Amino acid sequence: MSRRKQKQISPIEFFRALRWIDKRPLLDVIEDYRRRIFEQALFTFDEDGRPRFNLALMGRAKKNFKSADLILAALYRLLAWHSEGGNQCYCLANDEGQAADDLELAKKLIRANPVLAEAVRIKQKLIERKDGQGFLEILPAQDVAGSHGKTYLFAGFDEIHEYRTWDLLEAMQLDPTRPDAMMWITSYASIYHKPGVPLFDMFKAGKEGQDPRMFFSWYAADYTTDPDFENTLPEDRANPSKKSWGDSKYLAQQQRRLPAHKFRRLHLNLPGLPEGSAYTAEKIMEAVERGVKVRPPVEGTEYCGFVDMSGGSSDDATLGIAHKDAEGRAILDVIMDQGQRPPFDPRRAVERFAAVLKEYGVFNVTGDKYAGETFIKDFEREGIAYRISDLTRSQLYEALEPKLNSGAVVFLDEPQLETQFLGLCWRGGKIDHPAGEHDDYCNAAAGAVYAACEEAGSFDLESFDRPAQDNPFIQLGEGGGREPTLAEAVDRLQDRGGRDDPFSAW
Repeated sequence: MSRRKQKQISPIEFFRALRWIDKRPLLDVIEDYRRRIFEQALFTFDEDGRPRFNLALMGRAKKNFKSADLILAALYRLLAWHSEGGNQCYCLANDEGQAADDLELAKKLIRANPVLAEAVRIKQKLIERKDGQGFLEILPAQDVAGSHGKTYLFAGFDEIHEYRTWDLLEAMQLDPTRPDAMMWITSYASIYHKPGVPLFDMFKAGKEGQDPRMFFSWYAADYTTDPDFENTLPEDRANPSKKSWGDSKYLAQQQRRLPAHKFRRLHLNLPGLPEGSAYTAEKIMEAVERGVKVRPPVEGTEYCGFVDMSGGSSDDATLGIAHKDAEGRAILDVIMDQGQRPPFDPRRAVERFAAVLKEYGVFNVTGDKYAGETFIKDFEREGIAYRISDLTRSQLYEALEPKLNSGAVVFLDEPQLETQFLGLCWRGGKIDHPAGEHDDYCNAAAGAVYAACEEAGSFDLESFDRPAQDNPFIQLGEGGGREPTLAEAVDRLQDRGGRDDPFSAW
């Protein structure tokens, strides 16, 4: 990439001459991370001098200058940029209220800067250059039909989190004859977190990095594009302008006042919890030990493993390893996938998982029936015995809930794990992931946690309504009805088929 050395001035040069609405120098209000975004998104060029980016997606939590930066970018393109096609600028707000707020901010900035006021006329819903070369029009986003066919230099979309379809974005697509035209999009996470929703699709495209003309900037509790914020606390990661607030207790206040799903979306920039969510966001997030990605094996600790295998075409294969600590908590030590992105050879995943299991002294692993039928011989060849889980994944998730609510589970800081747990919901009387999403990580974690607690007998197995005749702890032939000894239970299970784990029936 290169910097264009022509008559164009950079956004930072433009802002250096301006003041914020409270009369402070504007650059005193723009933090370093925002300066970098302005420079990279607006003033980076290809070798032929064309602006490198014509689409910018900016994601941050609420109260982090997203709308302000959109208006500043629009004013820069309106007044400082030289464009042969003119300086037509549009800002499309989420609703009438947002449109009014954006327009009022633009007007305040102009009033605070005589140099801007001299260059434009302020009308009811329009800011117009006096030389007739361009305008800034701020509109609510509802008029899709009226948005078709517009040509522009800059189109800003403020807070697209409620967009369910691509209709408006399609209507406002770039004019291919305008090489310097740009779409600038801001938002916090969407209520509608699924494929086909614009924010979901664009976020995915940004992470994949396949669009060379897309500038992607994202700050959320579970993910950021900014290396300076990668190792910060989740709330800091989602709120890069937090230091400017002057109220260190603001987020704690909002967490108390807002429902969990709203706090998560507005202030952590995480997708809204689905309807019928299986768990509360607070309990999942409290269970995560931040900054800990894996716990190495400790001699003398008894570990348990659980796998969620995959055919290799689309879903991940995952392994969870956990143990129970001296305080009775279930500690997740490992959560991992096959390594290679799908499609992959699932038998390579077996080799990878077996090696890690052995590092933790685990020589038998539990998994679902599908994997047991398909991969049991593969695990045996690697020296790992495979046991089929007697609980469905929904039952594993149900068993996990009381442990979560009592603070008796400690997860690893793995964004995929956290996101998948937060996405689980009740569907048809069972806990499952929403259509189009996955639960590979959380199934392996829930299974490992269950196995670790099961070894110590700390789950209430009766809650799964096992028939009494199938329970070796209740029915012991002529001695049925009394509580058996552990040895009797073991004998009972071994008589059934050689199992050596008195708890494996559950």
